[in-house]
Amino acid sequence: MTTPAWNRTPAASPPAQDTPLDLLSLGRRVRHLRKAKGMTLDDLGAAVGTVASQLSLIENGKREPKLGLLQGLAGALGVPLAELLGAEPPSRRAALEIELERAQRGPLYESLGLPKVRLSSRLPMEVLESLVGLQGELERRLNEQVATPEEARRANAELRREMRERNNYFPEIEAQAQSVLDAVGYSAGPVSQHLIADMAAHLGFSLHHVNDLPHSTRSVTDLKNRRIYLTQSQRSDHDPRSVLLQALGHYVLGHDTPVSYGDFLRQRVATNYFAAALLLPEKPAVDYLRRAKAAKEIAVEDIRDTFAVSYETAAHRFTNLATEHLDIRTHFQKTHKSGIIYKAYENDGVTFPQDHTGAIEGQPSCRRWTSRVVFDVPDKFRAYNQYTDTPSGTYWCTARTERAASGEFSLSIGVPYAQVKWFRGRDTDIRGKSSCPDESCCRRPPSELAREWAGHAWPSARAHSHLLAAMPPGAFPGVDETEVYAFLAAHSG
Repeated sequence: MTTPAWNRTPAASPPAQDTPLDLLSLGRRVRHLRKAKGMTLDDLGAAVGTVASQLSLIENGKREPKLGLLQGLAGALGVPLAELLGAEPPSRRAALEIELERAQRGPLYESLGLPKVRLSSRLPMEVLESLVGLQGELERRLNEQVATPEEARRANAELRREMRERNNYFPEIEAQAQSVLDAVGYSAGPVSQHLIADMAAHLGFSLHHVNDLPHSTRSVTDLKNRRIYLTQSQRSDHDPRSVLLQALGHYVLGHDTPVSYGDFLRQRVATNYFAAALLLPEKPAVDYLRRAKAAKEIAVEDIRDTFAVSYETAAHRFTNLATEHLDIRTHFQKTHKSGIIYKAYENDGVTFPQDHTGAIEGQPSCRRWTSRVVFDVPDKFRAYNQYTDTPSGTYWCTARTERAASGEFSLSIGVPYAQVKWFRGRDTDIRGKSSCPDESCCRRPPSELAREWAGHAWPSARAHSHLLAAMPPGAFPGVDETEVYAFLAAHSG
């Protein structure tokens, strides 16, 4: 089986033709060429028909010039356009300036709370070398402290970045899901267990429900005998239809044994997407959402009820289709009652908390966000809606709580203020204000409490052993392969 390109861990390769401009490198190259020709910003601005302040923004990597201006700059600086857009910095100093500027814009530097160094020609070269070296060494040591979990967080952050760039929409998986739906004669309505059994049969698999499924698995697929084993237990947080469809997804999407944690994550996201694309097929789901948008009545609970899926599946599926088909940008959070974010996605500019790798999962959500406030709402039957003013803008969010074996979670979907007009619940008068990531927002105790209790409290932390453990080894993290192989041997006779 050939693994689709999006499901494989990306290998190093030359940048594609449509790779976005590296604005920092471009800006330093423009500055280098301008100074080499002895031109001031005013001189260059006069030559290309723009003001010096606009050129300054370009040189500092804060504005992307249009193609016409790029062509004008190349002509005024006496270089071909391809050279102006080249990948290599024009000098060692420019390379260091670019690296330091990127570092200062990154989450690690932000988390240190240090003032930013103003880059100028007067900054000594040895200071540049030292600052860049310190940044690199700090990141290396942080990575070294949590070597294997660090790999997981980096892989997760990279995958989320890719999902954001594609607006969490993957047409190739949609097409494969539609092919399966067509093969079993799906026409409309919720997808039944009977129809899903037909999908398994169409793909050549028989289904076997057992009571001794390995404890570390949700399902086990025997590729040798074309069998899928599922649990008979009703005590599960997962829709049995989704578990089976994810197992089929590995086969339909052509997955091979994962070669890295990043590969494992990509496969898991792809099979989750595949299952959702079968439970909420694209065409009827989009038709339904467009009608709801026209009526200004979009509601996640209505999507849930119409397609007979869980609230979490409905919310995830909304993120797949909202931007591509409805031109709505959105964000999603799954947050534990303790405040820790378990899952997150955004393409609407909301500022999630993140560590120095860019990872969001495992970070505490702001206490003033809808995803935290909803836990204290007495009415659990209705969706809770709230506007929240944040440093990156005002967002409207709708949330519900659900209880699982691992505790109580909130599931929230949010959109920027300008797009709330399409949603039911927009008339709420509940409003919060968050200044996170400023620690004074909710990371530090209120001053009056701190004055009274600082130094007089000694809590016994509920430290879970998994916080100290490395990531589970193996191609399928957390799965006991000996137990799985013994299970298959016992059932293959």
